[in-house]
Amino acid sequence: MKEYATLLTSADNGVLTIVMNRPGVYNAVNEQMKKDLLGVFRDAEQEQAVRSIVLRGAGDRAFCSGQDLKEHAGSRRSLRDSLERSYNPLIRTMRTIEKPVIGMINGIAAGAGCSIALACDLRIMVSTAKLTEVFVRIGLVPDTGSHWILPRLVGMTRAFEYMATGRDISAEEAERVGLVNRAVPPELLEQETMTLATSLASAPTRAIGLIKRTLNRALTLDLDALLSYEARIQEIAARTEDHREGLRAFLEKRAPRFTGR
Repeated sequence: MKEYATLLTSADNGVLTIVMNRPGVYNAVNEQMKKDLLGVFRDAEQEQAVRSIVLRGAGDRAFCSGQDLKEHAGSRRSLRDSLERSYNPLIRTMRTIEKPVIGMINGIAAGAGCSIALACDLRIMVSTAKLTEVFVRIGLVPDTGSHWILPRLVGMTRAFEYMATGRDISAEEAERVGLVNRAVPPELLEQETMTLATSLASAPTRAIGLIKRTLNRALTLDLDALLSYEARIQEIAARTEDHREGLRAFLEKRAPRFTGR
């Protein structure tokens, strides 16, 4: 992987770890980080050796505190243009990359940082962290995909509450209502996250990518259309080397050795 000005990256056993690296400002997103995040996900999409992705923040206080409001203080820039140019392509890429993306929520995730966390496929959250749809506190509406993702996770009523009040959501509540997969003590956060990421990286990741593609489509299709779409996707899965390996391993009574192909 190439180097990025605002990110740290490392790869091991098929797992790419991406660290948002601006700890002095709670990993707030500036213009360079937007470019870097989009770039690293697009690079990971093309890299065969990357089979699962972990996204986290530097340090132990913040996953991402959202947009760096000081960067454009006093300017009259168009927020619409900013979203269309940077955040929206990032969320589209995260949601369509056919590799599992795990958010390691190691601290506060607020505003756009909360939206980026929600755009991950899975989330492991430290018990001391909080999620916050903070936009309303400065007279804005949630963006970066929150209106699409949040109600699909927790329903319309809770989504409206979180957005309209902008209140903090504890890790315990986030786990209880389905915003995160697990909330864990600080000493277990990295271990739990990397165990999951490594497990997924050794799985049939081509099939996992097709599952992600189909779930995305299922959100907008009726049952008949979804059944037809599933059949087409299953035909693609049936032609993969991982499917053939899975069958061989089953018949030979051994553990499969999946390659993501």
